[in-house]
Amino acid sequence: MKTPIVMGVVNATPDSFYNQGRENTLSLLIQKSEQHIHEGATILDIGGWSSNFQSEFVSIEEEWSRIKDLLTYLKRNFPSVLISVDTFQSEIAYRSVQEGVDIINDISAGELDSQMLKTVAKMQVPYIAMHMQGTPKTMQINPVYQNVVQDILDYFINKIAVFQELGIKDYVIDVGFGFGKTMDQNYELLKGLHQFQILKVPILAGLSRKSMIYKLLETSPDEALLGTAILNFVALQQGASILRVHDVKEAMDCIKLWKALQETNIFMK
Repeated sequence: MKTPIVMGVVNATPDSFYNQGRENTLSLLIQKSEQHIHEGATILDIGGWSSNFQSEFVSIEEEWSRIKDLLTYLKRNFPSVLISVDTFQSEIAYRSVQEGVDIINDISAGELDSQMLKTVAKMQVPYIAMHMQGTPKTMQINPVYQNVVQDILDYFINKIAVFQELGIKDYVIDVGFGFGKTMDQNYELLKGLHQFQILKVPILAGLSRKSMIYKLLETSPDEALLGTAILNFVALQQGASILRVHDVKEAMDCIKLWKALQETNIFMK
């Protein structure tokens, strides 16, 4: 059994949906990054542009200015920690890998920048491809599927064929909870997440403090930690390999409990 890992979110943005996920000074970004590392994160996911549907588009130079100093600091001071950059822009991906970044995490799986997949293939860097119906501005306007699990499974079957044709060797899939899915579709997708194991690639679950939790519970992102932990445990049961979270300690606890459950011999007295 391979133990799942945690990816800690570091938002170098002023407009992320979760208040305490917003870090827009270098000192705060470093503080948050170091907290994630000390709590057990294997990967730090650094983002300079928010996928919140209310967020405004930012230029390449603005996005880069938000993350470049943090990337330099982390690669110099924590060389053993894997660093991912959350971007859909190929130029940001290129610059990030030049700075030593280990992984590119793309919410559009190459759909929003025609050069992204070619860039990833050329740089030979691991790639996280997320499914999103539409764009961040349009994704929640009446998302429609014939069968959400099968439709997204078919999407990734086709994407993986493209990856292999281009020579992208290391990739992870993210079904994109909350990105072009209704509440019901999100839960149907979580319930059927195990079906994606047929692809034989790592599965990332990004459920942390999302609206599918806090809207259902009639609370807020700030109050969605318990709901996040519960759904993260479900995702682990469904085969998730990576938990992308704002709260690393609680995700590590989830994994520890899940692992104990897997290793327990039910026939022992």
